[in-house]
Amino acid sequence: MSLREQIQAREEATLSPLACKSSQSRGRSRPEEECDIRTPFQRDVDRIVYSKAFRRLKHKTQVFLQPEGDHYRTRMTHTLEVSRIARTMARALFLNEDLTEAIALGHDLGHTPFGHAGERLLDEVMPGGFAHYQQSVRVVERLEKGGEGLDLTWEVRNGIVCHTKGPPAATLEGQIVRLADHIAYINHDIEDALRGGIIYPIDIPLEISRLLGFTHSKRIDTLVTDAVQASLGQTEIRQSPEIGEAMLALKDFMFENVYTDPRAKGEEGKAQDMLRSLFEYYQKDPDRLPDDFQAIRAAEGIDRAVCDYIAGMTDPFAVERYKELFIPKGWTVL
Repeated sequence: MSLREQIQAREEATLSPLACKSSQSRGRSRPEEECDIRTPFQRDVDRIVYSKAFRRLKHKTQVFLQPEGDHYRTRMTHTLEVSRIARTMARALFLNEDLTEAIALGHDLGHTPFGHAGERLLDEVMPGGFAHYQQSVRVVERLEKGGEGLDLTWEVRNGIVCHTKGPPAATLEGQIVRLADHIAYINHDIEDALRGGIIYPIDIPLEISRLLGFTHSKRIDTLVTDAVQASLGQTEIRQSPEIGEAMLALKDFMFENVYTDPRAKGEEGKAQDMLRSLFEYYQKDPDRLPDDFQAIRAAEGIDRAVCDYIAGMTDPFAVERYKELFIPKGWTVL
């Protein structure tokens, strides 16, 4: 028996009957020989971590555009926090941690530069619209590895596309990531907003703090513990009504006081204008697209190729590309 088979036997013996065992996966689009050591979901984790799209997350905005401080979150650190919260919940519920981790690490691979401001801009200019969760699946199915994609298992791809909107994921592990994503971003955005002086501890409604906790760690502990207790033995991941309503109230507070605050979001219009200019430039001159996107242009059209190129940019790369194309360079004497 190979090491992989031993791991899969252990999954069968120890995981919940509600868990998605790796031996039960619906498989990949392109069948391949199994690894002797890693399960299919463990291989998916590795494929995501070693991908170019994953590495670019470290230079993509979470909330604050290109923050100068060392301790503000980026899309990369957000992803890692989602992964940790999701794995904790999966372990407590005896679900598949490897599947949970793969979905969590891959859920934002298709996110745009400049966070949701960039997403809104691409949704406006791209015929048919744009959504980062759909783009994340496109990254792993079409864009990575020179157009081959990562060929992830069906369960991971389903969890990625269902992580934010629409119907819940088909697996409990995917549903965990959806909730963990919300728990992570609401709480770390509070911490970043406090650090940036956008809000102060006294601003958070007292009734919410009494229920969820007065500190970052206590709020996460309360939300995770509640979800685990409410979901034990259930066929869906859920929260208790009281804690769920408190989290929604906290989310509403963040939208009113942080996500629309001009100090935190005042530069977003400039970022959107920049991305719009880049989109229009490559629309008019698609021959300037990199070679990797010419095949997409030929198969799916100019707009699709331009959208894929811009969505994959990091914040600093987009700024540099804009400078190169639209800002006059100073004269250099030879």
